Amino acid sequence: MAELAGFLAIGLVAGVFSGLLGIGGGIIVVPALVMFFGMTQHKAQGTILAAFLLPVAFLAFWRYYQAGNVDLRAAAFVAAGIFIGSWFGAGISLSLPETLLKRVFGVFLLAMAYKFLIAK
Repeated sequence: MAELAGFLAIGLVAGVFSGLLGIGGGIIVVPALVMFFGMTQHKAQGTILAAFLLPVAFLAFWRYYQAGNVDLRAAAFVAAGIFIGSWFGAGISLSLPETLLKRVFGVFLLAMAYKFLIAK
């Protein structure tokens, strides 16, 4: 049950960032599934594709699924979190001045770049 709550939390965070900054899957969910749930990069990517399944990523998801690199249960809970969280993120984004929003986005990208390029 804690694992499912974790998947939902990842989805909520990704949903907020999706609505706030127009990002989510590749920048939030994939690293979180790898770091917090020990998924391989392939499984994490396949799982996020399942979460965003229809209609945009169906063909890519299908290839990952056929290769055994999709956790459908995780994808369902991440998708539920994104569905709810994106509403809140959009509300926050719309309340911020454009300059501040651009700065928040830039800091976030730098933090992710640091984590993947420099930190172990």
